[in-house]
Amino acid sequence: MKKALPRMLPPEQRKPDSQYRDLLRHVLKHGERTKTQMETDAITIMGPPPLRYRFENGFPLLPDRNLEPKVSEKLPVTIWRQAVGEILGFVNGVTTVEELANFGCYWWKDFATEKKCAKRGLPTGDLGPGSYGGGFAHFPTKDGGEMNQFAVLLDQARMNPLLRTLLVTDWIPYFIPRGKGYEQKVVVVPCHGVAVHLRIINDKLTLLMFQRSADLIIGVPSNIAQYAALAMALGQVLGFPACEYVHCFSDAHIYVHHLDIVERLIEREPRPFPTMLMESEKNDLFAFRHEDFEITDYNPYPGIKNIPVCV
Repeated sequence: MKKALPRMLPPEQRKPDSQYRDLLRHVLKHGERTKTQMETDAITIMGPPPLRYRFENGFPLLPDRNLEPKVSEKLPVTIWRQAVGEILGFVNGVTTVEELANFGCYWWKDFATEKKCAKRGLPTGDLGPGSYGGGFAHFPTKDGGEMNQFAVLLDQARMNPLLRTLLVTDWIPYFIPRGKGYEQKVVVVPCHGVAVHLRIINDKLTLLMFQRSADLIIGVPSNIAQYAALAMALGQVLGFPACEYVHCFSDAHIYVHHLDIVERLIEREPRPFPTMLMESEKNDLFAFRHEDFEITDYNPYPGIKNIPVCV
């Protein structure tokens, strides 16, 4: 049985949120045009203001464009569900395209091609031990073992909810460098989840995620949704309702081939956030799947088709 968690105001009492489009405007105004390794220039800024989403104002599934389009043979699972499935897969230590598909996320096949994987000495479809799931669930330890960081985080939070050290990372430094003298073991270096910091303040849970590299058009709308859903799941498992999700950036950028899309998005008037329903009976973080979540009261603008992706 699903129910709305955490407590959210009735839809008619929620205030439209303009933080995302304000961020787009900020990058356009203050960013610099830069070359990138993707062979596409970007408008880039370091350390823009964070986004802060209070769950009482609804679930931060951006309505600026439709992230719940109709499913089809080409799109078997809708966008926001793929995002939630992806983060749940990573929390469970998933490191391959095939495993991600089992969690309902299908967009990694273009990143883990035979050519890209062979370049790093990995089988086709393997994201590598330095990928998100590798860092979260198989972090190498000094004795040659591995650490499931979310399992430890849950244990620590239950032991002492007041700790300020409830933090995990998917960043494994020695799998990242490339070039002579290094052996990179990750197909895509982690962009999000470089720091995921949980705080329980006055019996309410706040989750902060630090993102190293943020593609504001393709990646960030999904990243917001997936970490907000993770905050809700953590809150239920620990017994402290999620009250806020905070999204922090280092390198935030808009690729120049997305500039026309940005102009369309910032012209749209803000709309209220929807409601997220979540399976209320689960108390095991690692048992959650995207099917345990359901969006209602979602009133987005039309989707934007064929947005170019830098692979």
